[in-house]
Amino acid sequence: MEQQPHPIEPSETAGTASAEEGVVMLDGPNGVAVAMTPECATQTAESLLAAAETARRQPH
Repeated sequence: MEQQPHPIEPSETAGTASAEEGVVMLDGPNGVAVAMTPECATQTAESLLAAAETARRQPH
């Protein structure tokens, strides 16, 4: 089965996280900005790490 190209070009620029007044700010590529609670940021970090490990094992 032929693999289809990915419809979205993945970014090679990492986001940057910072903490401001008890809020975690994530500044990503292309102007993406997200404000999260520390708990939400922890869950997001864990989810990103798990997805990155899965993606590394997939053919591309």
